[in-house]
Amino acid sequence: MNILILNSGSSSIKFQLIQMPSEALMCSGLVERIGHEDAVLKYKTNLFDFQQTERLNTHKEALQKIVELLLHVEKGVIKNTNEIEVVGHRVVHGGNSFSNITLINSKVKQEIQDCAALAPLHNPNNLIGILVAEQLFPSAKQIAVFDTAFHQTLPEKAKKYAIPNNFYKENNLQVYGFHGTSHKYVSEKAIDFLELKKSKIISIHLGNGCSMTAVLNGKSIDHSMGFTPSNGLIMGSRSGDIDHSIIFYLVNNLGYSLEKVNSMLTNESGMLGLTGYSDLRDIEAEAEKGNTKCILALEMNAYRIKKYIGAYIAAMNGLDAIIFTAGIGENSSTIRKLVCREMDTFGINLDEVKNDEKSKGLREINTSSSKVKILVVPTNEELEIAKQAFKLLS
Repeated sequence: MNILILNSGSSSIKFQLIQMPSEALMCSGLVERIGHEDAVLKYKTNLFDFQQTERLNTHKEALQKIVELLLHVEKGVIKNTNEIEVVGHRVVHGGNSFSNITLINSKVKQEIQDCAALAPLHNPNNLIGILVAEQLFPSAKQIAVFDTAFHQTLPEKAKKYAIPNNFYKENNLQVYGFHGTSHKYVSEKAIDFLELKKSKIISIHLGNGCSMTAVLNGKSIDHSMGFTPSNGLIMGSRSGDIDHSIIFYLVNNLGYSLEKVNSMLTNESGMLGLTGYSDLRDIEAEAEKGNTKCILALEMNAYRIKKYIGAYIAAMNGLDAIIFTAGIGENSSTIRKLVCREMDTFGINLDEVKNDEKSKGLREINTSSSKVKILVVPTNEELEIAKQAFKLLS
């Protein structure tokens, strides 16, 4: 069974074509910086490793470019779109409607649309991916895996806000949690690697969007994001945690509209607001040159992560391992170093030599004396989605 996985982020699309049940990877790729003049398209098969830069204004244009490559006479891996039997989609917000993988129909698409206001950077692009895929692969089954599903195990004391009860009961205002497919995949990999029967793990997913999960015995019990994927850690263009009174001050005292405040906190804040750059690679390069704004932004980013580590150690009454994953978590030795610095009181001791080593595999980067394991675990949301899709259809 050939399963195409589409993982659409706020400004990127990762894709893999996987043959199941063998889990053979036929091709993979990534489109980054969608909406910019220098969008980067990466595409890889067993025979080709291809990269180009061009302007891609929308997720639809990026998806069309991906299909062109899949069908390319020389670089392609399929001869016609009917060879794609399943398209699996990562969808960020499913509200309380979805706790498992599901076949997509008109009702599911409407639910995804209804949740768009809760994940404005993601659900609209997820839905575009589905609609375009239905056109490009008309004979394929379309399947959705929801980021919120892994966090259905959050206890009420962790997911409920301290606001009047009717908002929780009648309007479902609660913590939903996100990046669940990634947190599930990497935490299971870590548990297997460490051969733990009982486990206390903190999973740190760092990309353009960032989140952390406290995983107790394989179950999500707390999470840094909330009702929407906006709060918690400092992100590429999202502010993360902020005093809600600032919103009212901006509106009532500085004359901002609610729409402008929402756009500012979602699209103009985070690392972009602090430095003028949203890509951490640019920020680290500027910091190396002595850019004080970038240096401070990196320190703020790491400081926020450290605070959540402390909170989750308290929530689980201990810690076996922390996991760094996703684009920044896997590749930025700088962020990992800043996060783990001066954390020895928790038994967290980073081996800086191991931290600087480049590797694409799961690895330990802690010292031999560290009580807590520090792991870099490459996430593979696409494989996780393919496995769930194959299991559903089988």
